[in-house]
Amino acid sequence: MIKFGVELVPNVSVDKILDLALIIENLNFNYLWITDHYMNRNAYIILSTILYKTSKIKLGVGISNPYTTHPAWLASLIGTLSEISNGRVALGLGSGDKTTLESIGISREKPLTTVKEALIIVKKLLSGDIVNFEGEVFKLRNAKLNFTPPKVPIYIGAQAPKMLELAGQLGDGVLINASHPEIIQELLKHVKKGLEKSNRNIKEIDITACTCISIDSDVEKAKKAVKPIIAFIIAGTRDEILIKYDINMSKVSSIREELSRGNIQKAVDYVDDDMISYFSITGNLNNCLERIKEILKREVSHIVFGSPLGPKKKDSLKMLKEIKDKIIHEE
Repeated sequence: MIKFGVELVPNVSVDKILDLALIIENLNFNYLWITDHYMNRNAYIILSTILYKTSKIKLGVGISNPYTTHPAWLASLIGTLSEISNGRVALGLGSGDKTTLESIGISREKPLTTVKEALIIVKKLLSGDIVNFEGEVFKLRNAKLNFTPPKVPIYIGAQAPKMLELAGQLGDGVLINASHPEIIQELLKHVKKGLEKSNRNIKEIDITACTCISIDSDVEKAKKAVKPIIAFIIAGTRDEILIKYDINMSKVSSIREELSRGNIQKAVDYVDDDMISYFSITGNLNNCLERIKEILKREVSHIVFGSPLGPKKKDSLKMLKEIKDKIIHEE
């Protein structure tokens, strides 16, 4: 059965996030993912608050990185949440946002090795093992958690080929930040390489498409709401992907330059319809429904509706529930 989740960015008050979380649970979504960046409210504290106010929805951190938080601390954090929720949580693990890390003086060196070692360490600690680990990045000696929580699925957040391959090889799930069926299909090729290395079937891993979505009955309002998000997506997307889909690289350069100066609105002015089409799901209910159906043809098992959701989040969530229910009814 297809799973549906919603991603929330904790850039508003805890009360507002909790209000939305309760709506999302009541609308019968399977997952709620909370993003983890230092400039927002802390994802783990937010999740603990939500856990005590909800009863059935599964919660995920989407995503943490082992540069700002040591893998042993990650294991302790997510393990604690798993214990208090009786196994309702998942950990999203990735290399973090390069620009965000650099802003606090952290160089994202050896991202693949760092994430792979962190994944191995977190898994071992959560399993109750005594961990002696001598890696290129992390070194642990007789490390052990004093409790063994319910099992925590670990999803690897990935876009680069080798990281996608790692997700297929060792992850319980993969979080693919993409909103276009063609891009998702291309990225899945690398996940499948990893699956082959571990002799696993694609059904053994949760293939999750983390989409940027903006839904509203007024398409122009939906576009306006999504443009700031698209600017940041474009700035962080690898050039080979942008070139492959004929994105205007002159505009891309302008977006990156304006964002580096902190001129978000000027960057937004360079976002065009091609960028919106390839890097988001934007439009009215029917537009979005058709795009999501196309994505689900690409062996995706889990759709996450991500920022901005739409001009008015609560209205957008109701429309997204309609889409979810239509697709489940047709399964």
